[in-house]
Amino acid sequence: MTSTAPALAFDDVTCRFAGRDGGPAYTAVANATLTVGVGEFVSVVGPTGCGKSTLLNVAAGLLAPSSGTISAFGEKLVAADGVNRRAGYMFQADALMPWRTGIDNVIAGLDFRGVPRSEARQRGEEWLRRVGLAGFGDRYPHQMSGGMRKRLALAQTLILSPDILLMDEPFSALDVQTRQLMENELLALWAEDRKSVLFITHDLEEAIALSDRVIVLSAGPGTRPIGDFRIDLPRPRDVSEIRMTPAFLDLHRVIWAAMKEEVLKAYQAQKAA
Repeated sequence: MTSTAPALAFDDVTCRFAGRDGGPAYTAVANATLTVGVGEFVSVVGPTGCGKSTLLNVAAGLLAPSSGTISAFGEKLVAADGVNRRAGYMFQADALMPWRTGIDNVIAGLDFRGVPRSEARQRGEEWLRRVGLAGFGDRYPHQMSGGMRKRLALAQTLILSPDILLMDEPFSALDVQTRQLMENELLALWAEDRKSVLFITHDLEEAIALSDRVIVLSAGPGTRPIGDFRIDLPRPRDVSEIRMTPAFLDLHRVIWAAMKEEVLKAYQAQKAA
């Protein structure tokens, strides 16, 4: 029987951190409940410093919540068991090893899992082709552009075929044109097998253009979801073209109305700090 459990489920999750020099504890996330369905692309947006990445680290099993639970496909993640093995994590900064060539970076995870070298290289060459880097496998990261390194990082993550893809503002450092190319690349790859995606971004336009749902977080401390918006825009999408449609602009207006007050709260708190 097929399970109907979501790919990820946060149930009343709270994350507290010890205060500095014996001061009071800091609550980054408070009583957060949200889900990511199987095959669903969900983006999380909110003010700077509100705890978006904290939620992603909980989903990855890298951070145990202070209270509440996190489940993957109906199975609770337990801190003693380590990372969420059904998830792949793409960081904001490139997690590439500068001493390894492109192909060797892509197959690093397969090497660590003991996949035979010949099989790993064959699969690595296929993923280089799929992300538009065929023929660049012998280059080192420093010999590649920012966009090429992001393609490499994407291949490095997807070659392990994770059921859940966790992405922490992966394209924020790219120029606008390269960023839109990478967003379309991601959507094309995602459409092939519809992995579940939890995508963290500070860019509301990016969130709407990519997602099935957009979740808005409150300002911190004690961030929590305050809005959950379904993005009923047709697929496949071109992220630059979809931004020009009336339906996109309507969604942006509605979601920004939910975000604006929280962004202002965060801004005032930063000024007062």
